Amino acid sequence: MESPLNCTSANLEKEVLARFQTLTGNFLGKSRVFREPWGNSTVLCVDFNSFPYLFPLTREQTHVLRLAIKQLGLANSVIFRANNKVLGWKKLEH
Repeated sequence: MESPLNCTSANLEKEVLARFQTLTGNFLGKSRVFREPWGNSTVLCVDFNSFPYLFPLTREQTHVLRLAIKQLGLANSVIFRANNKVLGWKKLEH
């Protein structure tokens, strides 16, 4: 992690997403993971475009994903996509 003197929101976002990948055990592979604004909220997007064989996720993977998102406070919903095509949407319960 960078020096506290060099913290920016972009650096914080990168660090949180890196921790997310660690918490999920990297089962998402090198899929692109990012946050995106949707109206007044933010969703977590997992793009399987380069790795379509990783989707769909198992029930256990979805559970781990939900726990990691909740622990890091990333979003209330997650979108699974392949580039611009939405493959699935999951709203996370509190």
